[in-house]
Amino acid sequence: MKAAGVPSIISADVIMRGNINSGGEVQLDGVLEGDIKSSMLIVGEKASVKGEIICESVIVRGTVEGGIRAKQVALAATARIVGDILHSSLSVESGAHFEGNCRHSDDPLSEAAASDFRKSRPMGGPAPRPVASTHSDEPARSAANEAPSFLNQSRSPLR
Repeated sequence: MKAAGVPSIISADVIMRGNINSGGEVQLDGVLEGDIKSSMLIVGEKASVKGEIICESVIVRGTVEGGIRAKQVALAATARIVGDILHSSLSVESGAHFEGNCRHSDDPLSEAAASDFRKSRPMGGPAPRPVASTHSDEPARSAANEAPSFLNQSRSPLR
């Protein structure tokens, strides 16, 4: 059995652009613009990742904009995820924000599972059309029938 090594720590003052590949544990407290593959990943509260995460186990306390493929995924209360999750085991603390699609897989790290997940996920379509109202009060009607901001791409606070 392979002995556990010292984790690689990317501190809060580091901004990286590029991909990271590690056979061990990585603790990210800074900013990564790129993909990361590792055995174990911890995304700190102030950390952010813009890219895909592929790990055996990942704990997210910060922000991830991109897909996560991992056997074990844990989203802490401070986590902010915008992307899809393919997992064998998922835990979500109350307060975590997750916007995307999620699916269980016995082998989320395989390319076949990832490919199937990408094909089966619903594509973003137009926001639902408002339902016609019989009210004569025009301003109240338009506000009541307007799609919520999270369904309308141009009004989303995340874009």
